[in-house]
Amino acid sequence: MRIDVLTLFPEMFGSPLEYSIIKRAREQRLVEIVLSNIRDFATDSYRKVDDKPYGGGPGMVMLCKPMFDCFEHVQAQSTEPGNVILLTPQGQPLTQEKVVELSALPRLILIAGRYEGFDERIRTGLNAEQISIGDYVLSGGELAAMVVIDAVVRLLPGALGDEDSAADDSFSNGLLEYPQYTRPEEFRGMKVPEILLGGDHGKIEKWRNEQRIERTRKWRPELYEKYISNIKNNS
Repeated sequence: MRIDVLTLFPEMFGSPLEYSIIKRAREQRLVEIVLSNIRDFATDSYRKVDDKPYGGGPGMVMLCKPMFDCFEHVQAQSTEPGNVILLTPQGQPLTQEKVVELSALPRLILIAGRYEGFDERIRTGLNAEQISIGDYVLSGGELAAMVVIDAVVRLLPGALGDEDSAADDSFSNGLLEYPQYTRPEEFRGMKVPEILLGGDHGKIEKWRNEQRIERTRKWRPELYEKYISNIKNNS
């Protein structure tokens, strides 16, 4: 997979891309991550990439030309056109289901905005999909792009040491993850559930599934209702 990131601050990505799963995936050539600076495509001496919005209002809006020029330069670097994604609070929420979908694509082009947002012609002209990582506002799309990269890369075949790890993650089947324990068996009066110590994998699996359902019902009732609805529709 190739992931391109169009940003005004490529330096922000240095540290996150050099650790843990993403670093290993890059070293194993499971993913290529390419950062491009939108400001490099500004045409004036001030390297201007934004301007005041038509109709008035606060803040500045990102200009079309530097963005389109940067995108077209990046697009030409590979024969694979790639799926274009704008990171914006106006986008559809990022879910595990969406992450799975993105992880199956050969190329993503992530565009991280700044200021008051994009000139609307950037979205329409690039036929871009919009994705949001939550109902809140960040200073820019860089952190959101990092979230997308991390979530997607860990699902690439070979990225995780244990291929079953991703399947057990929260949200992988619409439920939260079951509780996990390790040594010692007792810590400050808190004991590991007896069922996990017995070695009966069938009973352990049943217990874990029950815990996933109960945790989801208690902590994320909206996910639980969706899970129950899916079971009813498929029965």
